[in-house]
Amino acid sequence: MSKRHSAKYKIDRRMGENLWGRPKSPVNQRSYGPGQHGQRRKSKVSDFGLQLRAKQKLKGYYGNLTEKQFSRTYEEAARRKGNTSENLIALLESRLDAIVYRAKFVPTVFAARQFVNHGHVTVNGKRVNIPSYRCKAGDVIQVREKSRNMALVLEAVASNERDFAEYVSVDAKSLSATFVRAPELSEVPYPVKMEPNLVVEFYAS
Repeated sequence: MSKRHSAKYKIDRRMGENLWGRPKSPVNQRSYGPGQHGQRRKSKVSDFGLQLRAKQKLKGYYGNLTEKQFSRTYEEAARRKGNTSENLIALLESRLDAIVYRAKFVPTVFAARQFVNHGHVTVNGKRVNIPSYRCKAGDVIQVREKSRNMALVLEAVASNERDFAEYVSVDAKSLSATFVRAPELSEVPYPVKMEPNLVVEFYAS
């Protein structure tokens, strides 16, 4: 598992933003970066720096994605017809772990990856334990019956911390969700501004 799992809030500090909109984020108390030089004045960032930051922010938001996984997702987005930045968001939001997170079956994106990995989720009635599994419109994602009373699930379902996404239809009673369609950037409930157009520029340069 990525080392990022044990220090996920360092990403918040490094970016200076509360990436997931969580009350526990250290950015809520300390908006400056980590380390002894974290409070120094911010210098002007180059175009490359802005592009790199946009990539790190978007990649970091989805948890344990490696650079290899993320760049492969970009490559597929670039191959598809239409707007590459919109395609990138649609592909990221079609991941099984992202949908589990959007359906509020778990409290964090990191928990979503682990939850899927441990075999607690089915897609169209079949158990799937691959977080990067790409869901299609109409797929039904459900928490397995024996996993529904886990403290993690109960906490997430009861929380009002996040809003549901319009492109994921959730049945809270059966803990199932239908992936209605791949979303556009404007529909994704990111707590912070994401700039996939800069990510595209980063890889294209």
